[in-house]
Amino acid sequence: MKRTMYLLFVMAAVMIVSACSTSSEDTLGSIQDEGVVQVGFANERPYAYQESDGTITGQAVEIARAVFNELGVEEVEGTVVDFDALISGLNAGNFDAITAGMYITPERCENAAFAEPEYRIGEGLAVQAGNPHNLKSYEDIANNPDVTVTVMSGAIEREYLLAVGVSEDQIEQVNNISSNITALETGRTDAITMTDLTLRTALQDQDTSNIEIVEDFTQPVIDGQEVYGYGAAVFRHDDEELLNQYNEKLAELKESGRLLEIMEPFGFTEDNLPGDVTAAELCGASDE
Repeated sequence: MKRTMYLLFVMAAVMIVSACSTSSEDTLGSIQDEGVVQVGFANERPYAYQESDGTITGQAVEIARAVFNELGVEEVEGTVVDFDALISGLNAGNFDAITAGMYITPERCENAAFAEPEYRIGEGLAVQAGNPHNLKSYEDIANNPDVTVTVMSGAIEREYLLAVGVSEDQIEQVNNISSNITALETGRTDAITMTDLTLRTALQDQDTSNIEIVEDFTQPVIDGQEVYGYGAAVFRHDDEELLNQYNEKLAELKESGRLLEIMEPFGFTEDNLPGDVTAAELCGASDE
């Protein structure tokens, strides 16, 4: 009886090890066999968003589409979720990858595997018309405890704000961009912040005459470094083969100049290219 139980235990252990060792090949092989990859995104222009006809596009989506096509995967199908539900949805198996232009941060790297960065970008700030509180930086918000600022839940801007001294009770969180803009439009908050291109694109899409972008906004400086975010596609930790193959094809896009060509229609310029910064460096950096 004991020998039988022992053999069953060994067999179970072997099956677990075998499953773990092959799982990284399963996702890549599966999407190649089916010709379809399922991606998660958060409906955030210009990174990833859904057109009225249901088509998904955006800077991150089109880069992913080009890479997956090179890997033999012809179709990209998307699922829209709240930004702060993307990584949990990925790990739950709801989709194969995240193509939302998500910033690479050490905290996120603990829960998911990031491809090499596709772009870099700074932050943007919008206020009521006329900028009544004279806000030109995150530090200005910190120095005025009566001012409130709204960010998207799960976005890195909350961490930036806290790092420069903005208090928790000054920060409000909402689930999407439209709610963020509405909070400022209705006077529920004094400022909103998100990446510069997202902010400009979002305000172009809506008639917001009582809102203005702070054109002389000073980028936050944290630990002596001016902050830039670096975005990338995201995969599960055990999908190593898929991640490696994705990075190889992405590197080819960078080297050929196609990466910039893909991003330019969405407002990106050569200044937004990531340079030599790597995902490993960004994952190993101090918390931002």
